[in-house]
Amino acid sequence: MSEQRLAVVTGAARGIGRAIVLELLKQGRKVAGLDMNEDNLKELESVCKDAGYDVITKCINITETDKLVAMIEELAAEHGGIGILVNNAGITRDKLMMQMDAADFDSVIDVNLKASFMATKAALRSMVRNKFGRLVHIASVAGVMGQAGSANYAASKSALIGMSKSIAREVSKKNVTSNCIAPGFIETEMTKDLPDVVKNAAKAVIPARKYGQPEDVARAVAFFADDNSSYITGQVLCVDGGMAM
Repeated sequence: MSEQRLAVVTGAARGIGRAIVLELLKQGRKVAGLDMNEDNLKELESVCKDAGYDVITKCINITETDKLVAMIEELAAEHGGIGILVNNAGITRDKLMMQMDAADFDSVIDVNLKASFMATKAALRSMVRNKFGRLVHIASVAGVMGQAGSANYAASKSALIGMSKSIAREVSKKNVTSNCIAPGFIETEMTKDLPDVVKNAAKAVIPARKYGQPEDVARAVAFFADDNSSYITGQVLCVDGGMAM
């Protein structure tokens, strides 16, 4: 059963990542949550314990890719391989294109794209060997339709979609799927701090006229991680209330 294979989630300690961890634990899976904030990881452990679950936590800066690869390989060795990888970690450095410098661009690409590439490459070794794998990449509607003031972020998420589709073509015959989820406006700690004018403008262009919740994204991840989705690969599922249609 795939439930016995380890699921690894990056950016796991808060927001969407925490919701994904909890949803996968509810499915009866072993879950390792990776995050760079040790205090947030301790809070994740507490939340999971209160819900009746045990979670493996690892503190790491995923832009230190040598350490990231070593950690994934270590987890695979300890748990008989990695069955599910959720590339969720992401950052923004929003500015208008004319004001954006190379550091703004590079930092977003390093977290959102390069680290996802390195984590996927490391996890794929055990997935291909075990002839089972579920890769789920958290993209964004910004990568589907673009977003003013977020050229770096949109570029990273669009590239993640292209990478996911390419991987799907390479490894589907090994019973490894690769899919993307593109969230729209999801209420998290980060978005709650946005000015009301920004949040109201976002709601106005969402056909559902409401914001999404982290659990909405988490349930989509759980679907792609499940055996029942084994014939679905190379797809992008927008969880956005109709925003990008």
